[in-house]
Amino acid sequence: MKFAPFDDDSEDALFSPEERSAAASRSTWVSVVVNLVLTVIQIVIGVMAKSQALVADGIHSLSDLVADFVVLFANHHSQKDADEDHPYGHQRFENAASLVLGLILLGVGGSMLWSAIVKLQNPDTVATVHVMALWVAGAALVFKELLFRYMLAIAKRVKSSMLVANAWHARSDAASSLVVGVGIVGNLMGYPILDPIAALIVGVMVTKMGWEFGWDAMHDLMDRAADDEEVDAIRQTLMDTPGVSGVHDVRTRKMGDMIVVDAHIEVDGAITVEAGHDIAVAARQRVMQRHRVLNLMTHVDPWHRPDLDHAASSTEARVASGPRPGSSVP
Repeated sequence: MKFAPFDDDSEDALFSPEERSAAASRSTWVSVVVNLVLTVIQIVIGVMAKSQALVADGIHSLSDLVADFVVLFANHHSQKDADEDHPYGHQRFENAASLVLGLILLGVGGSMLWSAIVKLQNPDTVATVHVMALWVAGAALVFKELLFRYMLAIAKRVKSSMLVANAWHARSDAASSLVVGVGIVGNLMGYPILDPIAALIVGVMVTKMGWEFGWDAMHDLMDRAADDEEVDAIRQTLMDTPGVSGVHDVRTRKMGDMIVVDAHIEVDGAITVEAGHDIAVAARQRVMQRHRVLNLMTHVDPWHRPDLDHAASSTEARVASGPRPGSSVP
C-alpha cells in the first residue's frame, strides 16, 4: 500500500530522533494494551458463542499484537547511531519491520482463508451464533476505529511511515470487525452460512494488506526513490541556494523514514574551488534542515560548461570553449 507523502517537510526539524522514538513507543504500547484485551475477549467469546468470524477477528487482533512488538523492536534498533558497519545508521530496521509485518499478515490471512473454506465446504457444521458475539464485534469495531485515528494522528505528527503502516493495520481490523458484525447478524437472522463467509472476507482483507505492506517494504529495501513531489521539493531547495545556477542528476533512496540524496549542482566555473565548496556545503545544510534527508552528497559542476561527467558533442564543446587560435567560427 502506498501512502501519501507527508504534507509539510519544514516541520521535520521540530522532532528529534529521540522525540520520534518516544512518540512511536508510546502509541505502540497503547495499541498493545487494546489488542491484548480484544484478542482475549474475541477469541473466548467467539468460541463460547460458536462464531468462527469472531474467532478469526480475534486472531487478526493477535496478529496486531505481534506486529506491535515488531514495531517496538524496530523502533528501538533504528535509533542506534551510525557505526563502522552501518555508516548511514540503522533506519532500515523500520523497512525490515514493515516487511516482517507483511509476512505475518500473509500467514494469518492464509490461515483464515483455509479455515473458512473448510467450513463453507461443510455448511451443516455451521452452528447458530449467540447474540453475545454481536455485542463483542460492535465493541471491537469502536475501539479499533478509535485506535486507528489515534495512531494515525501520532504517525503524521512525527512523520513515521512505519507507524502509518501500523495505524492502517488497525483500520483493517476495524473494517474486519464490521464485516464480522454483518456476518453475525445474518447468522442470527437464520442464515448461518454468513458467519464463515464473513470469516472468509476477513481472511481476504488480511492477506491483501499483508501483500501490500510486504511488497512496499521490499521495494524500500531495494533503494526505491522518494516520491516525485519530495524530490522536486529537494531540487527546489538546492536551486534556491545562493550561488547555485543549476541542478541535475538528483537521485534519492529511502532509508527508513529518511532519505539519502545524491545531486549535481552547477556553479560559476570561474570561481575558486574553495568558493564552490562553500556553496555545496550551504546547499547540503539547507536541504538537511528543510527535508527528511539523512545525508546529501553533492557534486559540483561548472555552469554551462562541458565536463567529463556529461560529455557534450564536439560542436557544443567547440562553441563553449570558443574559437581555437588560427581558426574562424562559421
